[in-house]
Amino acid sequence: MEQPGVTNGSHPGGMAADEETTSGPGALAAGFGDHKLGLSSLSVHADDYINNHRAVAPPLHVSTTFRYNDDPDRLRAWDNTDDKAPYDSHIYSRDSAPNTTRLEAVLSSVLGGPAVTYSSGLAAFHALLVFLNPPRIAIAGGYHGCHGVIDLVAKLTGLQKLDLEDPSALAALRPGDVIHVETPLNPTGEARDLDHYAARARELGCYLTVDATFAPPPLQQPFDHGADVVMHSGTKYFGGHSDMLCGVLAVHPAREQQHGWVRGLLAERLFLGSVMGSMEGWLGVRSLRTLELRVQRQSATATSLVAWLDGQLRDTGTGTANPVARTVQRLQHASLQPEAAQEGSWLQRQMPRGWGPVFSIIMREPDHARRLPSKLHLFHHATSLGGVESLIEWRAVTDKTIAKTVLRVSVGVEAWEDLREDLLRGFKALLDEDKSTVGGRINSAGTS
Repeated sequence: MEQPGVTNGSHPGGMAADEETTSGPGALAAGFGDHKLGLSSLSVHADDYINNHRAVAPPLHVSTTFRYNDDPDRLRAWDNTDDKAPYDSHIYSRDSAPNTTRLEAVLSSVLGGPAVTYSSGLAAFHALLVFLNPPRIAIAGGYHGCHGVIDLVAKLTGLQKLDLEDPSALAALRPGDVIHVETPLNPTGEARDLDHYAARARELGCYLTVDATFAPPPLQQPFDHGADVVMHSGTKYFGGHSDMLCGVLAVHPAREQQHGWVRGLLAERLFLGSVMGSMEGWLGVRSLRTLELRVQRQSATATSLVAWLDGQLRDTGTGTANPVARTVQRLQHASLQPEAAQEGSWLQRQMPRGWGPVFSIIMREPDHARRLPSKLHLFHHATSLGGVESLIEWRAVTDKTIAKTVLRVSVGVEAWEDLREDLLRGFKALLDEDKSTVGGRINSAGTS
């Protein structure tokens, strides 16, 4: 009998090899022989094998349940394969559904390993901990939400959290434990060396899981650097339009082939209940079509803005006339790490096509950090990231562990020159407001 949660034909990770190369997930690549398709081509066509309709754009299916076979002799437990649509056969949408199946097909192709979707990034991280059930997990700072999930799981299992950046803590890890690396980091946008942590994981017999939300393909491929599982908050760049929630776990092909991890994740998802809705699955497929175009532009624009801001901080000749230097203390971004300029460095190998669309501005004064977002016109003051619109967030609003001088910037697809001008005018407005406030106090004191 088939394992619950793994409907035959419903997931690209569950196909036999001969099926894949003739009509399934591998059919597209097989048609091109030795030629390797690029990321944008895969984003547009990786789910073609599922489509059995003449519509070019994928339709939206909202049904939660699907009819069984009309032939009583063909009824099988957890097998509702439709001969006319063998790769789009379903029973109940908590198990699988048409739109999320297509989304998982595209994600599996672009991420380089079979992918399972969830209702949010934190739901995916929770599912990962439930599945691996590690006694210990080593994790650094980064996204506070993951630490919150760890604390909840610890209440049930006694999961012990260790400091990833403490060598003595890593020495306490044992086989079956997890090393969880977020790179680039939230909110700084700075990268961490995956090859280093992969070597430590192999040495200790641990699993290496990577949260790569801030650098999706084409910027980073963690499987090439030893990751066992790659996690994404698909809400961000996979969604790309600030209109859907999504979480993703992609499994290294070797882990799936040897141990059937995807089958296990799918079976457990059925009972966790943390599945995406059909609308979100449809929106996700729509968004992935432009993934490479969006992310490449966003990353390039962010790098240009960081270079301009950094240049302003280094320009000591302008003195008090430089509003950036007068208000900004420093910047954080992968492009500013020393290894970014070192030929052949781990950072250049890990992120060869860009440094990421997110960076942090550390202001000199907490009050300036609180007020700057309200002076901007092209940056929305909002949490989250990854959408086509640029966002800026006074991070202390949502993360109590972050200093009140920190602003997280998520760059959209606007013209970088316009974003630069918006920031420059914002810094000037802060100083003008300071001057006006001081002048008002002086005038008030003089008339009292």
